Amino acid sequence: MPYCTLTDLQARFGEDELLDLAAEDDGVTIAQDIVDRAIEDADGEIDGYVAAAGYPVPLATVPRIVTAYACDIARYRLYDDRATEQVTKRYDDAIKFLRAVAKGDVKLGIRAPGEGSAGGVQFETGRNVFDGGGF
Repeated sequence: MPYCTLTDLQARFGEDELLDLAAEDDGVTIAQDIVDRAIEDADGEIDGYVAAAGYPVPLATVPRIVTAYACDIARYRLYDDRATEQVTKRYDDAIKFLRAVAKGDVKLGIRAPGEGSAGGVQFETGRNVFDGGGF
């Protein structure tokens, strides 16, 4: 499951902007394949940082902040070499956040392996069952 969708991008940035960035030849339809490629690139970039923090990727539960930053990264990828200052700043902010996640300075609000969970294995010390004699 991708971290963001075309619908997420449209809600955040508007259909007109997406048409400007990824229009079919008819000029009125968004090219889904171009958008999907940008989303896949964003997912891969996010996975690299999140995996470094110990989270299994792809994330089964996607926090809203990850979706927001996935949109910013995908948008930056769609702009390619035409990225405006604002688009670049949002991308840089996303990467800054992901680096903080990778370092462990920021948690995603979901459990990473080793954080403990219900049903986990627990060890208890107790009495010795064998006394060492008789063998």
